Amino acid sequence: MNYAILDIETTGGKYNEESITEIAIHKFDGHNVVESLISLINPEKEIQPFVVKLTGINNKMLKNAPKFYEIAKRIIEITNDCVLVAHNSNFDYRILKTEFRRLGYDFDIPTLCTVELSKKLIPGLESYSLGKLCRAIGIPVSDRHRANGDALATVKLFELLLQKDIRKEIIKKSIKSGNKRDLPQKLLRILDELPSKTGVFYMHRYNGEIIYIGKGRDIKKSVNKVFLRNSKYMRQMLKEMADVTYEETGSTLVKRIKYLEEITQHKPKYNKKLNHNEFNFGFSNPNMVIIDKGKNVMEKSVLLIENNQFKGYGFTDLNHQIDNIEILRSLVTQNNYSYKFNNIIHSYLQKEKVEKIIRF
Repeated sequence: MNYAILDIETTGGKYNEESITEIAIHKFDGHNVVESLISLINPEKEIQPFVVKLTGINNKMLKNAPKFYEIAKRIIEITNDCVLVAHNSNFDYRILKTEFRRLGYDFDIPTLCTVELSKKLIPGLESYSLGKLCRAIGIPVSDRHRANGDALATVKLFELLLQKDIRKEIIKKSIKSGNKRDLPQKLLRILDELPSKTGVFYMHRYNGEIIYIGKGRDIKKSVNKVFLRNSKYMRQMLKEMADVTYEETGSTLVKRIKYLEEITQHKPKYNKKLNHNEFNFGFSNPNMVIIDKGKNVMEKSVLLIENNQFKGYGFTDLNHQIDNIEILRSLVTQNNYSYKFNNIIHSYLQKEKVEKIIRF
């Protein structure tokens, strides 16, 4: 699943008469930025004074910058087969379509808005402007009101929103239909795109519905094992399957929690019903943050326990996000099945080691 995460700066001016002065697009595969386009653009018109003051971009800076038509092909290439993501996507998409329309090209692409998603997945904040929202959840923003600074902040925000979207509505909307007759080739293509990392994977029907959830220390090997099963039940599932998505967890503990969370939430057609110990274990300390491996060497996974109940998990690469309990509460993915996760965490801590436990 690819997303083109976009931010643009413009000249300002009358509606639909604005032109782009700077653009940043980061192609994001749901896990990493795989390609980027960052460029100033000569709008061939004067920039409004208030925009110069806001962004710091002036006409002199743009004198030798490429004109829009000179990078239009590159924009089409980097956004091909992507969902366009922006903070207030209505604005960015309108401006981009306007620029292409001036060239006689109909730029048409599905979009997602991180303002709308944030209001749904991180409710209760005073403001959902990019700067104030990022400040509230501990995401640093450098070069505010410059395309690349805002685009990079939107990447981090969107990554958090994907994590918080336990209903997988974002992924479901993004799944594209395929050809049901090319199953062998499709399975090879899917396997080739999967990582050999710890995490959870999801098999989707052509309408985006999740029909099977699995987990493993090596996602690629675990999916391949499912593909190799020869039961009638599994063969039928593969006929219905359109695509496989995944989420890396780094931590084995987070993998176990996420797997149970997703099974409970989605009740996939081809997963067997899970049995759980209903006894709600307590912890040696009722308030703590469990820190373990993240999805990469720069990142940590965090699990929040308050009043003897598991509150949620998340990922961070910034120490101040772990130290600030208010920011931590906004970062973690909340759940409604704490007793089930308490049991998993209690059992794991008795048998396995985590990197660190902070008590508060």
